[in-house]
Amino acid sequence: MNNIDQKSVNAIRILSADAIQKANSGHPGLPLGSAPMAYELWAKHMKHNPADPKWENRDRFILSGGHGSTLLYSLLHLFGYGLTIEDMKNFRQLGSLTPGHPEYGHTVGVEATTGPLGAGMAMAVGMAMAEKHLASIFNKEDFPIVDHYTFVLGGDGCMMEGISYEAFSLAGTLGLDKLIVLYDSNDISIEGGTNIAFRENVMKRFEAFGFQTLRVEDGNDLEAIGAAIEAAKADTERPSLIEIKTKIGAGCPAKEGKASAHGEPLGVENVAALRENLGWTETESFVIPEDVYANFRSIAEENAKKEEAWNRLFAAYAEAYPDMKALWDSYHDADNAKVLYDLDDFWNVSDKAEATRSISGKLINIIKNVVPNLFGGAADLAPSTKTYMNDKGDFSKENPSGTNLHFGVRELSMAAIGNGICLHGGLRPFVSTFFVFSDYVKPMARLSSLMKIPTTYVLTHDSIGVGEDGPTHEPVEQLAMFRSMPNFYIMRPADATETAAAWFFALNKTDAPTALVLSRQNLPQLDGSSRDALKGAYILEDSEKETPDAIIIATGSEVSLAVEARKQLLESGMDVRVVSMPCMDLFEEQPDEYKEMVLPRSVTKRVAVEALSEFGWGKYLGLDGTFIGMHSFGASAPGGQLFEHFGITVSAIVEALTK
Repeated sequence: MNNIDQKSVNAIRILSADAIQKANSGHPGLPLGSAPMAYELWAKHMKHNPADPKWENRDRFILSGGHGSTLLYSLLHLFGYGLTIEDMKNFRQLGSLTPGHPEYGHTVGVEATTGPLGAGMAMAVGMAMAEKHLASIFNKEDFPIVDHYTFVLGGDGCMMEGISYEAFSLAGTLGLDKLIVLYDSNDISIEGGTNIAFRENVMKRFEAFGFQTLRVEDGNDLEAIGAAIEAAKADTERPSLIEIKTKIGAGCPAKEGKASAHGEPLGVENVAALRENLGWTETESFVIPEDVYANFRSIAEENAKKEEAWNRLFAAYAEAYPDMKALWDSYHDADNAKVLYDLDDFWNVSDKAEATRSISGKLINIIKNVVPNLFGGAADLAPSTKTYMNDKGDFSKENPSGTNLHFGVRELSMAAIGNGICLHGGLRPFVSTFFVFSDYVKPMARLSSLMKIPTTYVLTHDSIGVGEDGPTHEPVEQLAMFRSMPNFYIMRPADATETAAAWFFALNKTDAPTALVLSRQNLPQLDGSSRDALKGAYILEDSEKETPDAIIIATGSEVSLAVEARKQLLESGMDVRVVSMPCMDLFEEQPDEYKEMVLPRSVTKRVAVEALSEFGWGKYLGLDGTFIGMHSFGASAPGGQLFEHFGITVSAIVEALTK
């Protein structure tokens, strides 16, 4: 290691320690231990250009151990991504560009929001899948325009989390050779040595997954780390794990190798001791020598030349293959799904009663012919969730050009992988499972919302209509759970028109995820349904009076019950309005005038009908309204019997409004 490399590594350590100490909050252990591997990777093996952080062919880097965020922020500052010393001084402060954990879309150069351990590992798998698929579509002989690696760095905690098992098992199966995992192996977690709860041989586990496994005994040995990275790149059949033995809190005499280095500032005296131990002569906080900055600038300038070379390659590619250039533009056009609005086949409705999951399946097979970069699948449930794209092939190690994804029974990592595909760019991912298993999906759906990315979730078998499988498979509280999540749109369509509206919305939403919640059982097509579903709620059938006697609000499979109840109420002299509300959040975004028109405040006699939990309906029902739905878990019986058993019926609606 030459002197400037060592000084650069130590600059990362010192800057991280200073930021944490000033904030009096943070996690110094990982940055101090992982600084050498991060520097070696970013300086000598990773293709990136600070002048163009969104260059399509850059290598991706995810810090899965997001608590070590100052490691990433120090790299971004030193390489010139726009983070200033003032930003470093404002670590963990309100409104700063250096929050406690990295946030995608908030800080330039952050590829993914990480914090929940293991999530970054699974998102990296998604990015590597996207790279492999896009390379198979676009690359031509002598024109490797999609040719980059995904690197992910995490520690023992990431390896303990189940999501990493799920994701890396799939990565090995798919032969994602451009995926390289840097394992910061320091044998320490918050409660002490990892041997209290984690004694497995991680290398053998990854061998079983189908990874190449490499080991670096000394986490300070840049040459050995570099050789391992190059060996990982040389394997064109398998993803690679590089276990790098480090010491948590490396360089701080009183903290090195101790659990106390993990999640608390080193302390003023220990930061001073760190400086002395590393031979760091700058005693003032946040002062980096000019020769260190010059080293990072020089590396960045060399990396800029790599993008310049790629730009020349891409220009020649566009000239040689104009049809592929047009396809590339379509893949990277956020508006390429807008054409669906004027596509008659997309909105055509049959008179036949049909499950919305089946309607969705037909729509997917229309969409895939119009939106070429649709890329998705299910957690071993495509025949049931109706999410298979006909004639598009299955994505696999042998056939990376296939667009149907088989996630296996891995709902949690499936959602994270979908996020990774979305973050990579160039593809429109969807993932699918039964709605009840969204409990496994939710943590990664939450990250979709935080990152403001348009991952689409297709969640079927949406209520007690599931029937005989019983309460373990009948979602009750899940809709309320997702409705409570900020920046997450959940649409429960009532028929074909509303299902088409839900898909149209999802594919054209660019800054939030969308879930389509779909029925197992057949539902009638409703005469009054329309594209007004894109407003979240609308008048499906109106009263003959200017002001209705009452309002019935319903979603999904229960809208048809509301329509039938209205007919019976009219016969008895009560004139009611039926409002279909496929998406509460979307309705809330409408102008006040529209909301008042649909749900006038003066009409307090209201009933809401939904075969799920009542939680969240109070704002639309008020004190005088009645909810007809689930107040317990479901049961095992044919779906139709369950609706009768739990009192979700036309007669119950009529009785609620006439008693």
